[in-house]
Amino acid sequence: MADTTPAWERVRGIVPVSLCDWPGKIVCVLFAGGCNLRCPTCHNPTLAWNWQMLPTLGRDGVLTDLRRRRRWLDGLTLSGGEPTALEGLEELLNDLAAAGLPIKLDTNGSAPAVLERLLRAGLVQTLAVDVKGPWELYPDLTGQTMSAMDALGRLEQIFELAREFPDRIYFRCTKVPRLSEADLVRTRAQVPSDLPLVFQDFVPAMT
Repeated sequence: MADTTPAWERVRGIVPVSLCDWPGKIVCVLFAGGCNLRCPTCHNPTLAWNWQMLPTLGRDGVLTDLRRRRRWLDGLTLSGGEPTALEGLEELLNDLAAAGLPIKLDTNGSAPAVLERLLRAGLVQTLAVDVKGPWELYPDLTGQTMSAMDALGRLEQIFELAREFPDRIYFRCTKVPRLSEADLVRTRAQVPSDLPLVFQDFVPAMT
């Protein structure tokens, strides 16, 4: 059964200032709890699967803070967990947009229809979409929660969306220990050459 906890109740983490979460921009990063995948190398496992253990931030406090600091920020990144799994995501993004900052959303790419809806509504300016690795490794890379066929189908929809919304979507692959150099080459090859794919270093989960 889907988790219907209101979106603001699942905002459980913040990095007030980041120089690396939206290339070329100084941003604040908000983290929403909950994820539909079970990636064994997840960097934020508590946030992804046990977010109730973390303290809430509160809608009013977050928005007041963003309005106060927006002159020093270039934007806001909403990460997770997996934001597209949130009940009431659009309402959360509307609230955040009221702070007057462009919004980037990080996603595992499992919900292309949600991403299309957000782009068409103008609720996000940029999407960073994960490509976990070669399609055939997706079951292992996602804790048996996404098949190779499912990954291919969903990401192909997002590839098409990236062409429709040029310069609004980029793809990224984390070099987790499971991936060999040959796997990384295959990952690059499965993303259309006209679309950007960024490889990022693996950082072990914080304990």
